[in-house]
Amino acid sequence: MPDFIPVAKPNIGGDEREAVDRVLRSGMIAQGPEVAAFEIEFAAHFVGGREVVAVNSGTSGQHLGLLAAGVGPGDEVIVPSFTFAATGNSVALTGATPVFVDIEPDYFSLDPEAVRSAITPRTKGIMPVHLYGHPFLVDEIEAIAQEYGVAIYEDAAQAHGAQWAGRPVGTIGDFAMFSLYPTKNMTSGEGGMVSCGNFEIARSVRLLRNQGMETQYANEVVGFNMRMTDIHAAIGRVQLSKIDDWTARRQRNAAYLDAGLSGLGGVQTPKVHRDAVHVYHQYTIRLDAGERDRIRRALEDEHRIGSGVYYPIPNHRLPSLARFASGLDLIETERASREVLSLPVHPSLTEQDLERIVTALSAVVSAGV
Repeated sequence: MPDFIPVAKPNIGGDEREAVDRVLRSGMIAQGPEVAAFEIEFAAHFVGGREVVAVNSGTSGQHLGLLAAGVGPGDEVIVPSFTFAATGNSVALTGATPVFVDIEPDYFSLDPEAVRSAITPRTKGIMPVHLYGHPFLVDEIEAIAQEYGVAIYEDAAQAHGAQWAGRPVGTIGDFAMFSLYPTKNMTSGEGGMVSCGNFEIARSVRLLRNQGMETQYANEVVGFNMRMTDIHAAIGRVQLSKIDDWTARRQRNAAYLDAGLSGLGGVQTPKVHRDAVHVYHQYTIRLDAGERDRIRRALEDEHRIGSGVYYPIPNHRLPSLARFASGLDLIETERASREVLSLPVHPSLTEQDLERIVTALSAVVSAGV
């Protein structure tokens, strides 16, 4: 029986274990010099040196970024419904209202015209998602934000190293959040990074993550405990030294899948905008809605190949968030939730694994014809 091919696989090796042991031996386990070094190195690597603040999760980073940007009760923030719930959750946690709008069908990005139609006098900002590692439609969303005088906040949880027209994601909005969860393109075990567009936002995030203080016991605001530990930062620093190679492998794996699956009836491979650098957090295909779940089961049961549906329930239909979206009809979001399937693309795949994925999917799709 062939080995199971998982849809995602964290790369944790001896270098990461040694880094953790180094921190444990030092006795400095909580937020300390490793976190400070990780912030500087991450900033230099991904966002051109823009100030970066480390926190304990991507969701924390998004929440604190919004608070630091002044989002709160009475405000609205436009978000996609086709994404992980943390996007809408983070807005709701500030007391503001997440306003869900539809996506366009090619890149799963916020539909610019839907964004324009959703803007009201209460709109504080737009929070697009660089979904699956492909940048949102930056030029069009920026033009709308500038026209209406609203901010952009980036959800870059899945997009470490992605670019739009040579601009790194994480440098576009007033702030951007990167996730370091184990299944992301790089991990710190758990954690997040907030790329800050100005000193005021950066200082506010630093205060909010640490009980409202920069100097011990001199609490300036009511804050949280959302600090990253030195243990997690040490893992992240090692991963940062490997991420470029892993990204190149993901892109090569995606190219192999593109070539192998092109022309396969009933399968739409991922589209990449001419201005985008896609980092393939997920390799997400579209299938006929009635066939998607059958194909997913057959890949796992008959061929031992994992896959994932990201995301089967749009945010505006979740029990937790539906109160913000009464009567909302998002056609492309609903269609995507029925059609998408993410295949393995992670850097641990061998050429034999990729060949198995192409062969298996071809056989399973053909069996339904």
